[in-house]
This record gives sequence, C-alpha cells and structure tokens, in this order.
Amino acid sequence: MATQRFEDINVALAEGYVPDPSGRCVSAATEGLAAELGGMGLHYMRPDLLGITAIEPRVDGNGLHTDFHEPAILLYEPQEDGTMKLVGVENLVFQKAWYAAGNSEPPVFAGRTWDAMADDPATPIDEAHGFEPHYDQHVWFRNNAATHLEPFNPLVSCAYHRTQES
Repeated sequence: MATQRFEDINVALAEGYVPDPSGRCVSAATEGLAAELGGMGLHYMRPDLLGITAIEPRVDGNGLHTDFHEPAILLYEPQEDGTMKLVGVENLVFQKAWYAAGNSEPPVFAGRTWDAMADDPATPIDEAHGFEPHYDQHVWFRNNAATHLEPFNPLVSCAYHRTQES
C-alpha cells in the first residue's frame, strides 16, 4: 500500500502534512447526522497538494490533485492510549478550480462521483467544514465494503479524542 508509511504520524508530519487547525475529530453525530454512520476522524492535510490560496473567510484553493496513492488528506482515528491510527485517505478539489481547469463533470473514483460539499448558511452545521464549495472523496482502510468510499465509516470513532466536544 502506497500510504503505509503514514501509519507513523511522524512520517506524515515530516512529509508536510499538517493537522486540521480546528482540531476537530469529525463524526456523523457532530455533523448533525445519524451516529450509526460513524466517523471520519482527525484530518491531516498537505496544503501544497490542495493548492491552498486562502484561509479566510473560508479555505480556498486551486489544487486539482486526485491521486489516492499520494493523497492530499490523511484520516486518523485517536486511540485509547493517545496514539493515532491511519484509517483512510481523502482527496479534495475546489469546485471553482475544477471547472476553471476545463472539467465539465465532478471527479469520479472507482465508478463513484465524488461528494459535492458546500455550506448551507440556513443550517447550524457547516457542511463544507470551513472550505469553499468543493468535491471530496474518502477511501477507508477499515474493512467495511458497504461504506468503503462513503464520507463516514461506522468502524471509525472519535471516542478517544481528548478535546472532543460531544
């Protein structure tokens, strides 16, 4: 597996991945969804692969990176002993940049169209997690074939996240 080296979070940090500044461990429950959907965990991202151009008022970028062998985002699940377990990867492209590059359809991976994410200001939850409208795709290493490419994995938990709010 091309991402196996990232099982050691220190390797990820050394290669330029940084923790999501919010420090949030994302779960379906914290997003106002059914808890049974599971979690995403903690996000560690490579700003260069995302092409980050702004962080205020929302994170924006021009990256078009879609290679899952060298993903832009690593997903870690906090463990009871305080360590982090690599449970999946994610790629994200900003919709404006995607279409400006000449694409006419959302990206597709393994036959699945990536999820379209945009904040709905009428809801209390930020559906785009502080990012401008984008497409993203998760790939889970936790063996759950039914949700292998879904945004949340029922086998991933934020139960041991030390600063978890809920």
